[in-house]
Amino acid sequence: METLLLSLFVLAVLVLLFGYFYSTMRKKAQPATTFPAAWRPVLAEQSVFYRELDPGARLQFEHRIQVFLQTTRITGVHTTVEDLDRLLVAASAIIPIFAFPDWEYINLNEVLLYPDSFNHDFEQSGSDRAVLGMVGDGALNGVMVLSQHELRQAFSNKTSKTNTAIHEFAHLVDKTDGAVDGIPEVLVKQSYVLPWLQAMQKEIKKIRADRSDINPYGGTSEAEFFAVAAEYFFERPDLMEKKNPELYRLLREIFLQQRTGSG
Repeated sequence: METLLLSLFVLAVLVLLFGYFYSTMRKKAQPATTFPAAWRPVLAEQSVFYRELDPGARLQFEHRIQVFLQTTRITGVHTTVEDLDRLLVAASAIIPIFAFPDWEYINLNEVLLYPDSFNHDFEQSGSDRAVLGMVGDGALNGVMVLSQHELRQAFSNKTSKTNTAIHEFAHLVDKTDGAVDGIPEVLVKQSYVLPWLQAMQKEIKKIRADRSDINPYGGTSEAEFFAVAAEYFFERPDLMEKKNPELYRLLREIFLQQRTGSG
């Protein structure tokens, strides 16, 4: 019995040590190559978030894009993945967690790009294809599925408040604490949990009463509200500040953003 307990103890210690060193290695990962110069004007054109960063912060953003691409597979399913797609997926991943330098998506291994929309069974044909992005679970745990068309469209549309890729990465952030419930405890300081919960519930009621400019999909649950609000915040910050200053202020605190662009 003592031998068994000792073996279990040693195994537990080895698992903890492996987790620590693996995490440390990922955090210290360095880009294998320099950031492609041709990507910079594309990123500046496509992302208001990147465009509003100062030169030093832009370099940090580029660095983290490269690390993300080195540690996360991006695979096309019935489509060809181009550099633009890799750049936009990586930017979508970094935008919500840019203020957290040690952040890593421990719950993501691969992003699958489908040519267009799909259904909840991940089928790409038929009339019920209304899904543009999804975080997998079960057999697809650690996988995100995105519509390639929607990925590109969201970044090219300068007036839209939606961005499916940012939406799905917000779900992953929310999921990190073990519960997809609209309260990303890994980001929200304790003093902001109750104000955020109150603001979220208040706005969901307004959405359901058709008195809010938040995407109606945000009214389906707290989890969807957080993701919808996050994409709005990063895509059209000035508009959110004007239309919903309370929500804007709380999201600035949650994501540690001093200013996010000119929307």
